[in-house]
Amino acid sequence: MRDFYKEMKRRRKHEVSFSELTAKELEQLSACDTYFADGQHIFNVLGNDILVRDETVAEALNSLPENKRDIILLSYFLDMTDGEIGEQLNLIRSTVQYRRTSILRELKKFMEEKGDE
Repeated sequence: MRDFYKEMKRRRKHEVSFSELTAKELEQLSACDTYFADGQHIFNVLGNDILVRDETVAEALNSLPENKRDIILLSYFLDMTDGEIGEQLNLIRSTVQYRRTSILRELKKFMEEKGDE
C-alpha cells in the first residue's frame, strides 16, 4: 500500500489532467491535418511545392506566365528577398524589384475585374 501511495504522489507531482490545462496548452498538444481539397492549387517553383488555398488568388496566379508567377511565389510565399530571387533566376535585384511591382499591378487589376463579376 505504501508503494501505491508513493507512486500516486509521484504522478500528481509530474502529471497534469487534461481538464486542468489552459486552452493554449491544449492547442500546443494538438495537431490538425489538412488535406488537398477543392479550391486548393499547388504550384512548383524551383523544386518547392507551394499550396495556395484561395481560389481567386490561385486563378490570378495561373493567369500569369510562369516566369512572372515564379517571382511572386518566391517573394510572397517563400519570403525570399529580391536579391535571393535574382540569384535563383539569374536576374539583377533591381530587375526583380521592377518586375515584382509591375506583376502586382497586373494581379491587382485581375482581382478587381474578378471581384466585379
